[in-house]
Order: sequence, then structure tokens, then C-alpha cells
Amino acid sequence: MVRDRLTQRLRPVRRAVLARRRLLAAVLAAVAVAAGVHAAAAPPPPAVTVLTAAHDLPAGSVLEADDLVSAAFSPGSVPDGVADDAVGRTLAAAVRRGEPVTDVRLVGPALTSGDPSRTALPVRLPDAGMVALLDVGDRIDLVATDPQGGGSHVVAAGVPVLAIPAADAEVVAGQPGALVVVGVEPTDATGLADASVRYFLTYVFSR
Repeated sequence: MVRDRLTQRLRPVRRAVLARRRLLAAVLAAVAVAAGVHAAAAPPPPAVTVLTAAHDLPAGSVLEADDLVSAAFSPGSVPDGVADDAVGRTLAAAVRRGEPVTDVRLVGPALTSGDPSRTALPVRLPDAGMVALLDVGDRIDLVATDPQGGGSHVVAAGVPVLAIPAADAEVVAGQPGALVVVGVEPTDATGLADASVRYFLTYVFSR
């Protein structure tokens, strides 16, 4: 009985819907078209221009304008420390094509951002062949040897290699060896700088 009553009450509604089905279909189609037009006319999401590597770049490279290309990143995907002007800067580590150039990839104070207790210190080792054996990330003990036969001693232990700048023939003409940037404890910086001038400086790999 209840079901019959419900059917009788819904019958006029059903008839009204069927009678206007074409009109309802047209209205729904118009809504769908309007929604599509609105989506097509919506402005693109905001983007941030970021300098990225135009091609694979090895550690020690001095960046030139054609090494970099601008790319659009969504605001939430931009890494911290993006370099605004990297031309002329030296890469501390290799960068892949399309990778944003950040401050930790460049020779400078930010190299020690992962370990703020250390200071980035460039040191010239007299044997360029030994520097060629190093990779960024190696840990070494820097050893000073008295050229007058006064013995050797460790001036900085377990220091990380932060960067190995590429040699520039015009800059280093007449200077032996090669440059390496290491992260040292502030208390070791003065002694290491002094040793690099007065002694023959070499290294051994830390255990």
C-alpha cells in the first residue's frame, strides 16, 4: 500500500521530467560548455624563473652564459639557495643538465652550509698530480712537512674536500701545484694557512 501511494505521488514528477528532458539536456550541455570555456580562459599557474644547467657540467667549471638556461618552476618546486647570477662562478660539484644551480654547487661560503661549524678554506697543494686524485666529498688529513728536514705533522685531520677549482693557465702561471677547497674547523684555519706557506703540504686519505 505504501509503495503504491509513493508511486502515485512520483508519477506526476516523472511525467514532468520526461516532458522537459530536452530542455534539461540543453541546460546541462550549456553548463558544461561554460565550464570548459572558463577553464580554457583561466590564467596559467604562477611560475618562477630559475637558472639551470644547459648541459652536463663537471666540477671545477667556471660558468659562462651559454652554460645556463632559464626554466620555469612552480613556486613550490623551487629549491632553496637558487643562484641569481652564477656566471663567472666556479662549480664545486658536477651539475646535470636541467638541474637548478644553487649556492651549495658553487665555490663560496655556502659550501659549508651542511656543516656550519666548518669554514671553507682554499689551499694550494704543491703537487698537482695528488690533487687530481681527489674527488669532492673525500676526507683527508693535511700533513705539513718541513723542507729543511724538521719532520712532518698533521695540521688538519678529517677535513672534507668541498671543491676542486679548474686550473686557469693565466692565473696560476709560475705557481706550482693546484688549488683545493677544504672545510676546516675555525681553530685549524690559521695554522693551516700558515703551514701552506712555510711547509710542503700534502695529504693522506682519512680512515
